[in-house]
Amino acid sequence: MPVKYNAQMSASATPPIKLRPEIVALPPYRQGKVVEGGFKLSSNENPFPPLPGVLAAAQLASETMHRYPNGFAPELSGRLAERNGVEIEQIIVGAGSVALLAQLVIAAAGAGDEVIYSWRSFEAYPLLPPMSGAVSVQVPNRADHGHDLPAMAAAITDRTRAIIVCTPNNPTSTIVTKTEFADFMALVPSDLLVILDEAYTEFVTDPEAVKGSDVLGRYPNLVVLRTFSKAYGLAGLRIGYGIGPVSVIDAARSASIPLSVTLHAQLAALASLDVEDELLERVGRIAELRTKIWHGLIEQGWSVPEPQGNFVWLATGDFTNEAAAILVKNGIMARPFHPDGIRVSIGESESVDKLLTSTEEIVKNLSKKHVAEPIR
Repeated sequence: MPVKYNAQMSASATPPIKLRPEIVALPPYRQGKVVEGGFKLSSNENPFPPLPGVLAAAQLASETMHRYPNGFAPELSGRLAERNGVEIEQIIVGAGSVALLAQLVIAAAGAGDEVIYSWRSFEAYPLLPPMSGAVSVQVPNRADHGHDLPAMAAAITDRTRAIIVCTPNNPTSTIVTKTEFADFMALVPSDLLVILDEAYTEFVTDPEAVKGSDVLGRYPNLVVLRTFSKAYGLAGLRIGYGIGPVSVIDAARSASIPLSVTLHAQLAALASLDVEDELLERVGRIAELRTKIWHGLIEQGWSVPEPQGNFVWLATGDFTNEAAAILVKNGIMARPFHPDGIRVSIGESESVDKLLTSTEEIVKNLSKKHVAEPIR
């Protein structure tokens, strides 16, 4: 006779499930929160709604949603290969660039291997190595919140299997320059996988920033990751892509979850490429707001790295939780990372004055507490 599940059964009466302790110990990824009646600046989302043509393309996919999509996204892969001057076999499309990053880590690093990345950086990075039994090697950011690439190169051991370079870095919005990247790659063994995470590259205005599309052909161990979530405004559809050597891309494909890229996402991405000029005009408007916010913060006395993503970084240190509470009180939901700082996404133009009013209040509170950072 089957035993019915009893919700009241005590934990002590239920045998514990055997799980990997390194996975159980990981904090789950947390999405950006929303403040009721305010501005959600916590998820680095594009504040503009979908363009009509993109929306229509995604809706068209609903007519065949009883069918599986083509998991290899051949039409989109072909367009991306042509745009980047590579063979279609060098393109991989996935459910967001973070999914592709997970596939690459699984393909490269196993039990006891090491994955190097800068810290603080994207909060999903620490979650990925344990999935394959590998371990994280976190190299502290420089004092200016950028990647310390010489220190990352020095951290390489015979167990290192992958290095992640994030530019612009999430959450600090700092870039890696062309010269810094070239010097770094000269120190990295040619058989060691380097992943250049460029989720925010369309927002970069600094001409000295490295561009993956310019350096792909120079390095046989480099994979570049891009996404349609940010500049192209498709965060809700989860689609990104990678470009790299065929052998690495094939291995990442083998580590993928089959059929994870929906037809809705594929058609919307294709439609986005068709209206790219209009989408990049929106990106330019976001960059203008970013510059306005940055100048406002500098005038208030903040020591803020010049931002190159669609977000700014407030190095609030031990005051992070209190500063975040002030933002929420004023209708601004940002992304606090205690005890380091707060990432604030660039959102609607209407949010700018409210944000700068809030940061000025934070400055006054810091001054009362005689806190040196983040005020100069």
